[in-house]
Amino acid sequence: MDEKPEILDTRLVAKSRLFGIEELHLRFSNGEQRTYERLRTPPIAAVMMVPMLDDDTVVLIREYGAGTESYELTLPKGAYEHGEDWRQAANRELKEEAGYGARDLTLLKELTLSPGYMGHRIKVVLAENLYEERLPGDEPEPLEVIPWKLSALDELIERDDVTEARVIAALLMVKGLMERR
Repeated sequence: MDEKPEILDTRLVAKSRLFGIEELHLRFSNGEQRTYERLRTPPIAAVMMVPMLDDDTVVLIREYGAGTESYELTLPKGAYEHGEDWRQAANRELKEEAGYGARDLTLLKELTLSPGYMGHRIKVVLAENLYEERLPGDEPEPLEVIPWKLSALDELIERDDVTEARVIAALLMVKGLMERR
């Protein structure tokens, strides 16, 4: 199963202001053919920061999630702007959403959300040696900034307002990294 399926055809079947849905016709190495649907992957890369005030204190933000119709505790994240690399995008988004910049940025991993239906990827970035600096962002309301102890990560994960799997994965990665230091 090392041979990827052959893409026979792709066709845009629906489009909104933000999303496109593609129909994808595939032929597998055993000759079987299938039609899949997926969200069209935008050409915009994204970053998600795990900002650490110290080795045990992460900076979270509270913002409205239209998909869940609720306020969520999450990590600062966002898309690159034209001409930015991941470091520039990470520091800008961190300043816009959490009011901090980072002197040290470390790329930890690139994550997908639901690879069966979308190709969206996000770079998880550890942000350390923070300093206060705020840039105006594009959020419709001020975001609440909430420091949280990684040593109490189990309590955070149990909360009803912490539901995003990639946020939980990023926090678990950083907690493990901090414990090994």
